[in-house]
Amino acid sequence: MRTRESEEMYLETIYLLLQKKPSLHSMDIVEHLNFAKSSVSRGVNLLKSKGYIDMDGDGTITLTSAGRSKAEDIYDKHRVITQFLVSLGADVESAENNACRMEHIISDDIFELIKKKVGDR
Repeated sequence: MRTRESEEMYLETIYLLLQKKPSLHSMDIVEHLNFAKSSVSRGVNLLKSKGYIDMDGDGTITLTSAGRSKAEDIYDKHRVITQFLVSLGADVESAENNACRMEHIISDDIFELIKKKVGDR
């Protein structure tokens, strides 16, 4: 998995988990993604070093404003691409799985065309 894709996947996961849990820790990410603790630790440290997340003394993870903005953009791509693929006739599970991969590589101009097509401006 490329660094950017991995970074974006962790950000999106943190964003979605924070909507369900007010207090998020690395182990929550480990359990959700079923990844090794060491992998999640590296991912979390990378996000922290880039200023996307903060972590307090007890390990509680929060998104910074930059992290929240980037995570919202990633999730928006996921949601819109899924909607677009379903409108083409894909089943929801297949659309979700493909959107999860496509959201990391799609260019902004193509994404804007898809948004217009599905009526999500």
